[in-house]
Amino acid sequence: MRSEYDFSQSRKNPYANQLKRQITIRLDITAVNYFKELSAELGMPYQNLINLFLRDCAMRKRRPVIQWPRESPKRAAVR
Repeated sequence: MRSEYDFSQSRKNPYANQLKRQITIRLDITAVNYFKELSAELGMPYQNLINLFLRDCAMRKRRPVIQWPRESPKRAAVR
């Protein structure tokens, strides 16, 4: 290795905007286990698999279908 390097002719990384950002996300155990099992079958890290899945959802503009459980009649009467 050289003792010094000349970076005067260097340029910024053109792909810097495409780099990944580290975040904290809370996932339930069922989801994590699903992606870990799938990643073992495919031979890739589960974090990369989750990223690919979420990127695909974003590109296709997929939206989740959320169905909240209905309140039971007993619980509704107590309120």
